Amino acid sequence: MPTAEIIALGTELLLGEIQDTNTRYIARHLRDTGIDLFRTAIIGDNAERIAQALREALTRAQIIITTGGLGPTVDDPTRQAVALAVNVPLEYCPELWGQIQARFERFGRQATENNKRQAYIPQGSIPVENLVGTAPAFITETGGSVIISLPGVPREMEFLMENVILPYLKEKFDLKGTIQALVLHCAGLGESQLDEMIGDLEKLSNPTVGLSAHAGQIDIRITAKANSIEDAQKMLDELGQVIRQRVGNAIYGQNEDTLESLIATRMEVLGHSLTVVEGGLGSELVRRLERAGIQTNALIQPTAEDETTFKETLENHAEAQQTRYALAVNFIPGQWQQNMWAFLITPEGLYELHRSYGGPAQMGTAWAVNTALDFVRRNIA
Repeated sequence: MPTAEIIALGTELLLGEIQDTNTRYIARHLRDTGIDLFRTAIIGDNAERIAQALREALTRAQIIITTGGLGPTVDDPTRQAVALAVNVPLEYCPELWGQIQARFERFGRQATENNKRQAYIPQGSIPVENLVGTAPAFITETGGSVIISLPGVPREMEFLMENVILPYLKEKFDLKGTIQALVLHCAGLGESQLDEMIGDLEKLSNPTVGLSAHAGQIDIRITAKANSIEDAQKMLDELGQVIRQRVGNAIYGQNEDTLESLIATRMEVLGHSLTVVEGGLGSELVRRLERAGIQTNALIQPTAEDETTFKETLENHAEAQQTRYALAVNFIPGQWQQNMWAFLITPEGLYELHRSYGGPAQMGTAWAVNTALDFVRRNIA
């Protein structure tokens, strides 16, 4: 099974001016095609540095995919960098120039001499017509490896990836397998606790199991390689069931599930809204609930100093809103330890939660929100 690396190109990515969404998209499609992705990188618009990164990548991987740097300006260095990396000159491709001119004509415009730069590609490369944009792509085969250079515009990259590049890779490397993944989301457990429950499964080679800790929740990622999607899915289902049996109710969902989406589904079944009193969280709890479609009738306050008064505020607000379900969460930041109180009113009674957090201070709000949402998830019948 071939291995791959992705190199996203653009100084604007390094400066944080735009977000690199292309790498995530390509990574998922490589996974689904059965290609192991070993490394990703971001490099600025410098031909020498890009060429060096490409040379290094060619020593490790059979497939290198670049995105960006294929425009008509002097700071679009991908063509030159690939040529440097494989030690060939750039050559003019009349076929590409004709495609570029035709594309501009369809837009009612005329291609300039600057655009002609885009018709030069490394000698011996395979030109790839861009039917949804003006920046052609190209494939450079070198030894047993390939460098695939794609536009940085997501819509153009995605079109070419799906319609040209993936079919090319499947044929080139005789790909018949697939890699599929299942992510189980957990809350209410520490990473060390979870590791004790499933540590032996983390030593498996196929499927593989890995943990990813976040503020207030942990993801269990299961990845399976197989000859077909069906076989891989069977492997995921079987191991997922083993993990669910061991971890139990701490697993609240999988893949795209969120705590707030599960709560929203439950409140819809119950036919009620969830009134919220929030203290010291900067409206983050309310934002997440309302994005999930939950009506909160929120009362937003700064951090409360007195627990009894805060609980009374919840009771009074719930009575004023005539609601049967109401949540109050108060977050108390600190330099070394951060604390939270949570109170939940339901028809079954009043539930209370007190928790402390010793992780990074900047993650305190996310921890408190996730902890509070898990508290609700566990206590609405």
